[in-house]
Amino acid sequence: MDKLVASPEEAVADIGDGASIAVGGFGLSGVPNVLIRALYARGSGGLSVVSNNCGVDGGGLGVLLAAGRISRVTGSYVGDNKEFARRYLSGELELELTPQGTLAERLRAGGCGIPAFFTPAGVGTMVAEGGLPWRYAPDGAVAVASPPKEVREYDGRRYVLEHGITTDFALVRAARGDRHGNLVFAKAARNFNPLAAMAARVTVAEVEELVEPGELDPDAIHLPGVFVQRVLALTPEQAATKGIERRTVRGA
Repeated sequence: MDKLVASPEEAVADIGDGASIAVGGFGLSGVPNVLIRALYARGSGGLSVVSNNCGVDGGGLGVLLAAGRISRVTGSYVGDNKEFARRYLSGELELELTPQGTLAERLRAGGCGIPAFFTPAGVGTMVAEGGLPWRYAPDGAVAVASPPKEVREYDGRRYVLEHGITTDFALVRAARGDRHGNLVFAKAARNFNPLAAMAARVTVAEVEELVEPGELDPDAIHLPGVFVQRVLALTPEQAATKGIERRTVRGA
């Protein structure tokens, strides 16, 4: 039951080339930066990543992206990551853009053993009808486009079929956790971290504050330890290092 690992290197030691990885975080909130940098140091490439956004320039998954380690992304937001946009538009990586709520539900479905579900999100658009550019050719032409999806009508409304997502690994960050893998997330970090953790066969969690089993109120646990295989306790310095996506100040 003790799932504690001694170092970031040990935590990601078996994540090799070509692995699929669900990564938690929402913007810069709840991003498992220590594990991402350990994976970068390991040198793994050809990774297929599932994440709401692919980090920012120089931070989060942006570190792996800039190094050319990511070959495919399933996500819902490119945002201000200029390197992400450049690599996608130049044909250096494949991108499956998915509505944000659909992405969350696909991860949850995969974690619950649900192979597919119908949703109204995307009906009447290229999400359902196909043709979204997944990969561009170097000359700017569409090399790979999304296929059309099944659409059915229920009670007079049309719905599109979406498939659940499962991955080889997940990297997540929690505010608190114990050696058994029970986790508590803070605020916006709770958006995608629990879902990413559920979808993976092996989930690795970096924890800002490690507590002993029994210290967490069972009613306060956001993700039970059954979904977590490894726990990495962060140092105080690592736990305190958090980025600010948009710094806004009021003038005098």
